[in-house]
Amino acid sequence: MNMKTKRGFTLIELMIVVAIIGILAAIAIPKFAQLVAKSNEANTKGNLGAMRSALSIYYGDMEGWYPSDELASLTNAAKYMTTIPLAKLPPTSFNIGHGDLSDVDGAIAPSDAGGWTYNNTVGNANWGQFLVNCSHSDTKGNKWTSY
Repeated sequence: MNMKTKRGFTLIELMIVVAIIGILAAIAIPKFAQLVAKSNEANTKGNLGAMRSALSIYYGDMEGWYPSDELASLTNAAKYMTTIPLAKLPPTSFNIGHGDLSDVDGAIAPSDAGGWTYNNTVGNANWGQFLVNCSHSDTKGNKWTSY
């Protein structure tokens, strides 16, 4: 008559716990993806500021002249920068991924190819302008070319 009572979880209790974990994972995974996109944006904006600072120092050193090449003169002998940093752009709403590019397009206007664009046209009103080469919006809805 001394029977030991077995204690444990029933199948229904285990299924409820698995369902709750599934719901929590369904909520957390999209938030994680959004955090990755925001970190890439912050990295790109920081790199944009660093490149603009290097251009300003070059401008001062050259007594009012910006580089007329596609910024190779900034990385020569690592005087202003060691390398051109990456522009980490998230995929757009059209599922066009620009990828992480450090390419510099020497053009007057952005061409939406990813990477950077630099206006190297001497005498142009926007000569020396350095922008992200993307016309899409970031997570806050601002155009990348507005930075």
